[in-house]
Amino acid sequence: MLISGHTDRGRVRRVNQDVFGTLNLYAAQVAAVCDGMGGAKSGEVASRLALDRFFAELEKDYGSLVSGEAFSADAGETVAGAIRRAGNDVFERASNDPDCEGMGTTLVAAVVCGNTALVANVGDSRCYHVSDGSILRVTRDHSLVEDMVLRGEITMEEARHHPSRNLITRALGTVADEFADVFELTLREGDFLILCSDGLSNLLTGDELLAETRNGTNIDKMCERLVETALERGAPDNVTVVIVKM
Repeated sequence: MLISGHTDRGRVRRVNQDVFGTLNLYAAQVAAVCDGMGGAKSGEVASRLALDRFFAELEKDYGSLVSGEAFSADAGETVAGAIRRAGNDVFERASNDPDCEGMGTTLVAAVVCGNTALVANVGDSRCYHVSDGSILRVTRDHSLVEDMVLRGEITMEEARHHPSRNLITRALGTVADEFADVFELTLREGDFLILCSDGLSNLLTGDELLAETRNGTNIDKMCERLVETALERGAPDNVTVVIVKM
């Protein structure tokens, strides 16, 4: 399995509040993207705090995550619990530090063990699964426009350009004990997982992400080209992508 990532502050923002990271947990590999929100540098604080605590919790709870060379029966709960505690760290900091008041962050993560992936998210950072020449969005955005799409009020294409597309309904740090959605996937050799912040997904379609996976085998270059495409289209937000290749 190969993992690569790339991030850029974009053409407009002064600070990059996105962070990404990877973690080697013996039989499991982890990749995650966080997109912070908040004034000044507090969004950057939220995203880094959440990512670091999430990884630390997975390391601490490794015994309940993996059994031998496979996920344990309660692995999904372990991942969700790690995210919940990461969110509580952000909430506590936001509640007690005036400079960080109102900060929060999204989080999307993929934990892979053998041919199984656990994908979890809070907010509108996404994970896509590329397999057998097709692409599927695994995660559901916790956002106002996603709810509007589900109610049939607007189309997915309209959602990409809607003026309220950046309004999210769930984030780590805005309330205590926020919960994550967790999905289980079966992976095959040659599959890709693409994790990204909305700075990328607002500018590139799923079909464009799929096309990039067909353009070559170097995932470092894939990540760079995807971010560069977002920059060419104006990149009003921070842009981050992580690619996992089986």
